[in-house]
Amino acid sequence: MERLSLKELYTKFRDPETIKILKQAIWKEAEKLKEPLRIMEICGGHTHTIMKFGLPQLLPPQIKFIHGPGCPVCVMPKERIEHAITLAREKDVILVTLGDMIRVPGATGSLAQVRAEGGDVRALYSVLDTLKIAQENPDKKVVFFAIGFETTTPMTSALIKRALAQKVSNLYYHINHVLVPPPMEAIMGSGEAKVNAFIAPSHVSVIIGAKSYQFLPEKYNTPAVVAGFEPVDVLEGVLMLIRQKVEGRAQVEIQYRRATSWEGNLVAQKMMEETFQRRESFRWRGLGDIPNSALQLKPQFEQWDAEKVWGDILPNQPIDDHKLCICGDILRGLATPTDCKLFATGCTPQNPVGSCMVSDEGACNAYYRYSRRR
Repeated sequence: MERLSLKELYTKFRDPETIKILKQAIWKEAEKLKEPLRIMEICGGHTHTIMKFGLPQLLPPQIKFIHGPGCPVCVMPKERIEHAITLAREKDVILVTLGDMIRVPGATGSLAQVRAEGGDVRALYSVLDTLKIAQENPDKKVVFFAIGFETTTPMTSALIKRALAQKVSNLYYHINHVLVPPPMEAIMGSGEAKVNAFIAPSHVSVIIGAKSYQFLPEKYNTPAVVAGFEPVDVLEGVLMLIRQKVEGRAQVEIQYRRATSWEGNLVAQKMMEETFQRRESFRWRGLGDIPNSALQLKPQFEQWDAEKVWGDILPNQPIDDHKLCICGDILRGLATPTDCKLFATGCTPQNPVGSCMVSDEGACNAYYRYSRRR
């Protein structure tokens, strides 16, 4: 069997001739559509692929991409950022988190500013590095500010289990893991965003399985395709959605078959179930309170739950965004970054006002990188 190098693997999904063939097929099939196709992608990786490779310019005018809440950093409300800032300012606390979170502005600054003031804030390359930091600093309280969709949640579960096995007692967890299907249902249920098709996230779907989106066709008669990150993946996913619409079908289909299954990763799902339970409600930036849309530690782990250990000092009041920032509207699919008065002027990656500009997965960041030059 022929083995492909890593470069060969991804370049085949960026092949210009393949992209040209898919473009022609999309234009031909789109002529049969009875109404415009408004596709929401629920993944910041998809948003960046769409903008980086200029995919909207390849599509006929009746097909539009709508950017959804696919960036876990972007959807964190300011009060959760303030939790991280408050903890990082505590004496003898080392706060560790993924890199993007350090630059997200809260109400009183950012973790980057706390670090500049002398706070011990560290960016992680691997979640398991947290364990090493805790072991090397036994006289400190190490708080892992955990973020991410279902993709990163199993890694937090693995960290918790390993810390327990090694009897590391100075490691605490502030859990901000959020789930993908609930905001999709909230968007469809609100009726605000005129979405009639979805490109479902690839890496999340590897964990939870394509079955998790079955509510879309069953409840809303809306098709969904789990697609990979490369331009050929996205275009093939668009073609599959067009064909469903033309044929009068609404189903969940998998384009990303090289990694995604219907059931998902059962081992990872079991790990998550052993350590986490659903929160009754969680406030999403732009989308408000969504029931059962985020995770928290199970009661048997509450002695390491940072929200309980430091509960008396953590702010709990909702904090609104800057009045000129429309990040919330962008996350709900009601606006694009260029609709914002601050875009590329008062708000840039170097000086972000809203979370959608901070993260590498944010829609504003993608538009700033790629669409300004166009």
